Amino acid sequence: MVDALTIVSELLTNAVLHSGTTEIRLTVTRQDDFLRIEVDDGQEGSVRPKSANNNDQSGRGLAIVEGLVQENDGKWGVSDDGTTVWCLLPAPQEGS
Repeated sequence: MVDALTIVSELLTNAVLHSGTTEIRLTVTRQDDFLRIEVDDGQEGSVRPKSANNNDQSGRGLAIVEGLVQENDGKWGVSDDGTTVWCLLPAPQEGS
């Protein structure tokens, strides 16, 4: 569950820092055996991981998301218009 919280934090931070909008929507749902996390900022554009060097203070958020999603055998992507970043993670089982 810690990975899901980190992903939510990174996606929301990216939306706040880069969208220029005042409305951001977080949606978390369970779909079958997956937890679906979506952050929608309503701003069309291109969303992709950047290469940050050791001196950069930001620019690693999507790379962190990508790594955590892959580590958990999940998937992530961006809506066709670039307004929503989403990921699917295996949902926690009851009692875990």
